[in-house]
Amino acid sequence: MKNELTIGIGGAAGDGVASAGNTLAQSMARLGLYVYAYNSYQSVIRGGHSYLRLRISAQKPLNHGNQINGLVALNQDTLNRHLPELLAGGICIYNNDKLKPEKAPPGVQLCPLPIYELAGSTALPVMQNTVAIGALIQLMGLEFQALESVFQNVFAKKPQVVAINVSAAKAGFDYALKHFKPFSEKLYKTNNRLALVTGNELLGMGAAVAGCKFYVAYPMSPASGVLHWMAPHAKELGICVRQVEDEISVINMAIGAAHMGVRSICATSGGGFALMTEALGMAGIIETPVVAINVMRGGPSTGLPTKTEQADLNQAIGASQGDYPRIIMAPISISDCFVSVQEAFNFAEQFQCPVIILSELLLSEGNETVNVEFLEQEIKIERGELITPENSTMGKTYLRYLDTPSGVSPRAIPGTPDHLYVSATDEHDEDGVIISDVYTDPVIRKKMADKRARKMQGILQKISKPSLEGSNEAEVTIIGWGSTWGVIKEAAEQLTQEGIKTNHLHFKYLVPFHVKEVLDILKKSKKTVIVEMNQSGQFARHLSAETGFRAHAHIRKYDGEPYEPKHIINGIKQILSQGKEIVEVLSTEPGWRTPHPPGPGVFTQAARIN
Repeated sequence: MKNELTIGIGGAAGDGVASAGNTLAQSMARLGLYVYAYNSYQSVIRGGHSYLRLRISAQKPLNHGNQINGLVALNQDTLNRHLPELLAGGICIYNNDKLKPEKAPPGVQLCPLPIYELAGSTALPVMQNTVAIGALIQLMGLEFQALESVFQNVFAKKPQVVAINVSAAKAGFDYALKHFKPFSEKLYKTNNRLALVTGNELLGMGAAVAGCKFYVAYPMSPASGVLHWMAPHAKELGICVRQVEDEISVINMAIGAAHMGVRSICATSGGGFALMTEALGMAGIIETPVVAINVMRGGPSTGLPTKTEQADLNQAIGASQGDYPRIIMAPISISDCFVSVQEAFNFAEQFQCPVIILSELLLSEGNETVNVEFLEQEIKIERGELITPENSTMGKTYLRYLDTPSGVSPRAIPGTPDHLYVSATDEHDEDGVIISDVYTDPVIRKKMADKRARKMQGILQKISKPSLEGSNEAEVTIIGWGSTWGVIKEAAEQLTQEGIKTNHLHFKYLVPFHVKEVLDILKKSKKTVIVEMNQSGQFARHLSAETGFRAHAHIRKYDGEPYEPKHIINGIKQILSQGKEIVEVLSTEPGWRTPHPPGPGVFTQAARIN
């Protein structure tokens, strides 16, 4: 992409990496520039290595890119690790009072800042990030007023703090003007009306827009951001928000609220979702609509609490025992989180079943600018076969689980006059009365299991079918699901530009599955490569189980860091030139060059891309 800059900001936890990145990103949004930001951080409160990458452009970026044009180093470790990543024409800003860089790559400008002199005696010691961001804004050729307005907004109730930050940033801005050369690549202010949001915030906003009235959670990263958004907005939006003692309570409260007629949702990560699975089966058999979000992180067990992965698909497919209708969907981008949760509520109520949303850390904690108009769009709330006073069947026998052709039965909220029924977690007849006490009637059991299963055909008609992006004559078809959409899309476009015609088939809806439509596409594909972020190829197995189709090759990444376009591009080239069946991608620091061999007996013909 032209007219863009990718900026890295690194330091230890406590150095202000996140606050510096957020300040910069908000400033860009106010200038009408699009931002995609990803923060790689560790699970310590202070120390460790945090590295935030922001891709800034007048066009909307779909991922955090490959390499950086600018580096803001807040400690020596960041200088050592990331200075070699800078492209020619790049700029490195650092605290000259404390840090000493090694030799810079060719064509990279070192920009030492005398922080203590510039920050002033009234500034706090951590103000080096503010001074550095001021200098960066100047070298990007952008207006200081946008940065100043961010400080005024963030510290609106603390005028003295606003003054200190503005003064420190302006000192860095003016110093850079006098002493350093700006980036050759220019960014220009636009008239775009943009908002900077995370995927977790959009999940909360989308739920609110969709009419959610109950949110319940137990804090678990990286899903806690949904609770952090919901809690301060609860009173204004009329949403009951509860933090309770564990995820078993969470899912049961969510189902209870949904059973009483309100739109109800909860969110957790893989470990918490494991505790929810029994109750999801209860929602399936009593046909109560509920939405559960699993924000995936590296597992198993505590695993990688602050890293991203796509390894909970098997868990979602196997959630609870027995057969019951459910929908599993995976948002394909940060902005799609806003749309997905709205769709989830409509589908849950239309088909009276649980909906599982598989987000992940990359989407939920990543930052992206979206057009304000996107957030202002109105959606149609569809509540399905819900009995109201206008369509009441008063005077007639009410069968809550009526055996209908669609499998969806009219739903009466408890308390609706003349609509009495039993909601049992045992198998039951159409009236809800259980059949397993005295005599388990096999005819009734089969009838009710078939009745619930018929919902899946209706769901297939409602959810959108996957479609091929790119030329039908492509040499390579890349297959992906969930969060990898943006990075695969860019990689496919770059491969095509390099002469390797590549198209892209992506999946948002994982259960139920459009078998016929998918096979019609894949049977025409010449070389198919599945890209996913887990070790065992969970989606590859799911695709094969649903369709019988086996891809020619696989690119997998499970080191905790997300794909960059170069990983997929290099992987495709290895598959084509060397006949690799499985390529394992490993993110490494620039100076690290020794590849780890694959585990014995795990994969054959494997290679790693650094």
